[in-house]
Amino acid sequence: MTAVKKIRGFLRNMSDTNLLTSITVFVFIVMYLIAIFGLGEGFTKPQTLFNIMNANAALIILSCGLTLVMISGGIDISVGGVTALVSMCCAVHLDYQGGNVLTALLIALGIGLAFGLVQGYLIAYLEIQPFIVTLAGMFFARGLTTIVHTDPFNVQNEGFLKLKDIRINVPGLGSYNRHGAYIDAYVEIGVIVALVIVALMFVMLKWTRTGRSFYAVGGNRQSALMLGINVRRTTFLAHLTCGLLAGIGGFVYFMHVGSGSPSHASGEEMNAIASSIIGGTMLTGGVGNVFGTLFGVLALSLIKTIVSSIGLDQAWWKDITVAAMLCIFLIVQSVIVAVRKRIGVSASKQKTG
Repeated sequence: MTAVKKIRGFLRNMSDTNLLTSITVFVFIVMYLIAIFGLGEGFTKPQTLFNIMNANAALIILSCGLTLVMISGGIDISVGGVTALVSMCCAVHLDYQGGNVLTALLIALGIGLAFGLVQGYLIAYLEIQPFIVTLAGMFFARGLTTIVHTDPFNVQNEGFLKLKDIRINVPGLGSYNRHGAYIDAYVEIGVIVALVIVALMFVMLKWTRTGRSFYAVGGNRQSALMLGINVRRTTFLAHLTCGLLAGIGGFVYFMHVGSGSPSHASGEEMNAIASSIIGGTMLTGGVGNVFGTLFGVLALSLIKTIVSSIGLDQAWWKDITVAAMLCIFLIVQSVIVAVRKRIGVSASKQKTG
């Protein structure tokens, strides 16, 4: 009974956000250990983890934006379309209009801010449903991408290629290849950008008044109003920030692929939502953590890597695995919330008794 009481006390004192984040981190570590001991030495090399981060740096940034919006009680399914539009506009600007990396970055930020401003205004001040607004935004962005350029092509701009090829070595974490040569571990510049954004978002959500406002609005809008929080402005800021992060994420995605294509980032908005949920963000709002989202992206990408490593290369196996993983985490979230409510009710009864 003493152990049960300790567990109940631990669950009661730990916030939903921290508890769900801890579960995500634990699951990722367990999955990685299983991969190391079950699938050979490939997963023992740090570069394997760095490759996952290199391939998903843009997704980390997009998922941070989705996490912020979902914490405030909304949703944004336009980020994949914005990413494709940013990639295509930057590619055309660099190769066909004689642009440079700086102007391409400004274009990416401008596109992201434009979508954030318009969608945020429609959702916050005209009170149109977020799903409908961002669904329209997704179709609009995809349509504009095709109008800008219909065919995929690789960017040949020298300045951009130099930026794209930058590799940041990670000291002491390299490995030896088959020929006995030591190869340094590395990350792309997009990973550094993604980690900086995760750190900034974490600080903002945890230690600023604006961050606490996002949680309050997502938890209960009426209570937030009674606390003097400007709900409309908070909602607007959430979608504006998500749009800005979509622009940054689009440019990081562009730096990774080095091309423009109407099919770029197809389904990326769903991956961002799934990563946020796996990371502990609840669709009902008020609960979430970008640190958990980071591990949600890594866990989602790791399970896809594991599925490919065991020989199931077909796309549908990855989709089935991701769907199963998402369902499991949704069930875990529901069970945790139900258990914590029951513990809270029993604790209040004991106090009143």
